[in-house]
Amino acid sequence: MCLVFVVDRRGPGNGRVLLGEKHRGIGARNVVGLGGHVEPEESAVDAAVREAHEEAGVVLDPTALAHAGSVRFRFPSRSSWNQDVEVFLTGATDDVLVPSDEITPAWYPVDYLPLASMWDDARYWLPTVLGGGRVDATITFAADARTVEATDPVLTPVPLARH
Repeated sequence: MCLVFVVDRRGPGNGRVLLGEKHRGIGARNVVGLGGHVEPEESAVDAAVREAHEEAGVVLDPTALAHAGSVRFRFPSRSSWNQDVEVFLTGATDDVLVPSDEITPAWYPVDYLPLASMWDDARYWLPTVLGGGRVDATITFAADARTVEATDPVLTPVPLARH
């Protein structure tokens, strides 16, 4: 699996990030990063570029993607949801966003991420990555498959009340 976060630093504050409201599948109705499965014949970078185009209509330069880390998501109550994800960052795109059957893409301020509308894990690691840091963690979800039960290493979540 792969996730790519397109960050436009040209705006106010820390800029904006391209996310999307997911329409179907695991995480439907959540705001998510762009990404998905890595096909057998492609690299995680190539998959991130392909998924960004399929989901939001943006064209990314694979040489401009920076590897920001790895996250292993574990769902003990739904092991079929387990995922190992490579995370990438890249710079701004001026492409017109094109909704897909899976995602409605939109720009969100980095300083005011829609964390309450995202998977619970995002508040543990996404602000760090968008701030230029790296992540290498295993995140285990509780039996409800919605809330984070544990992180390894221990990560401090951003309080939802701040956003």
